[in-house]
Amino acid sequence: MGIVLPVTLTAAAAAAIINLWLSIRVGQMRIKHKVSIGDDAGGPLTARMRAQLNFVENTAFVLVLIAAIELSGHGDRWLAWVAAIYMLGRVAHGFGMDGGTLGKGRSAGVIITMVTQLGLALVAVLITLGLM
Repeated sequence: MGIVLPVTLTAAAAAAIINLWLSIRVGQMRIKHKVSIGDDAGGPLTARMRAQLNFVENTAFVLVLIAAIELSGHGDRWLAWVAAIYMLGRVAHGFGMDGGTLGKGRSAGVIITMVTQLGLALVAVLITLGLM
């Protein structure tokens, strides 16, 4: 038997790895600033915490939409590309939250996230209406 939801499975694995990476980055900042509980009132630790939480907040919706589209039989190669671009955007966002020379990654990540969610939601509605 083949893999039932290959795009979803791959995207979920990528999401788990990115979430782990973001978590490690939070831990590094906690050690650096000696903050074991809470945050640093808007400083670099808070930025990294927000990067991780923002990832979790958005990725759940993206993974559900990817799975639903794939289950509907409409998850061709384009869906894998969308998932990959989304994950790259989230990595860019994570780096971008540190500011500095990589600060533009935050904006790129936000735009990619919004376009991905809107696009997947529109595809889901089109599938539901029988237009796709």
